[in-house]
Amino acid sequence: MSDRSEHGSLAGIRVVDLSRVLAGPLCTQMLADHGADVIKVEPPGGDETRTLGPPFDAHGDAAYYTAVNRGKRAIALDLSHPGGQAALLRLLEGADVVVENFIPGTMARWGLDYETVLKHRFPRLVYCAISGFGPDGPLGGLPGYDAILQAMCGLMSINGDAASGPTRIGIPIVDHLTGHTAMSGILLALFHRERTGRGQRVEATLFDTALSLLVPHGANWMHSDRTPELLGSAHPNIAPYDKFACRDGLVFLGIVNDRQFRRFCEHVGLAGLPADERFSSNARRVKHRDALRAEIEAALSTRPREPLCRELMRQGVPAGPVNTVPQAFQQRHVDHRRMRVERDDGYRGIGVPIRLSATPPSPAGSPPRYGEHTNAVLRGAGLGDEHIKTLRENGALPPRAGP
Repeated sequence: MSDRSEHGSLAGIRVVDLSRVLAGPLCTQMLADHGADVIKVEPPGGDETRTLGPPFDAHGDAAYYTAVNRGKRAIALDLSHPGGQAALLRLLEGADVVVENFIPGTMARWGLDYETVLKHRFPRLVYCAISGFGPDGPLGGLPGYDAILQAMCGLMSINGDAASGPTRIGIPIVDHLTGHTAMSGILLALFHRERTGRGQRVEATLFDTALSLLVPHGANWMHSDRTPELLGSAHPNIAPYDKFACRDGLVFLGIVNDRQFRRFCEHVGLAGLPADERFSSNARRVKHRDALRAEIEAALSTRPREPLCRELMRQGVPAGPVNTVPQAFQQRHVDHRRMRVERDDGYRGIGVPIRLSATPPSPAGSPPRYGEHTNAVLRGAGLGDEHIKTLRENGALPPRAGP
């Protein structure tokens, strides 16, 4: 079974991806973008994100699925079937990493537990388990969902304003960061294996990840015993750090020190404001944030936002227009940074955010169709055509598997 790429920092690393939905697939897509050969193993029903549309691509897969599955080879296996389990073990013989996000205990039920089976059979294997809460403890073994973790771990309580109440962050941020956390753990484990020759178990949970996002709010509460409150787009520790209305739309100001505040005030006609005792330091500005907002809104109400942001940024004052998603991707800097990917085969996706000078990443091939590479992958693992035919006939290979 040949590697997908001879380039990239992870060229020669093979990953068996048993995960579905977002955190796991995002993690393995990032590995693929950096050269890893990723084999996506889907259950009979397929990855749920294939159906989470509209919109759908020309193959009938949801755009959601295409966002986190490029660069992989797809195989369909029923891991509850003994033949499917045996086929997976053959795949793991040539693998460096396996990633799964089943409910804890599922792999053990299938006779594929890491500690008692896989660790001993494949001592160099890096095994990454992604779950909602981990396998044990008061919440151990429960399923995890991004929005539920946002609610349980306090993220919603600090997002929103008095009118909206606690509000879900508009992206599945816990899933996203859990994917990045899992990738970091995998890379750490591969580095350790390079020195010792031994693999290990990597664990990433949505619960731990969600709590880790509470900076500075968690630290503020730990040191003050004051429950963080809803501030809309504002910052609990910094002012002005919020959105403000210009003549033709919203801008966000992220002013974090007195020097930036003075430059901002001078530029917008509020030169006397830094001398006002209420606004002479960040701590005082935070205390009097409502009065400060009134002054700034009056100064910005007649100004066009694009020139204002451009001029402020050139003076070292953090400011940016509050863009829609289309406006964000239509910025010229997006093309300069290659953060929008478009291919002749119709694939469209977001670029690679990690850049390496010696081994630059490359957005990998288009997302695979369900079971597209089943036979080729199994042949590469040493299974003959008759064996594959038997697996299909006895149900280990779902009937929708590709040729």
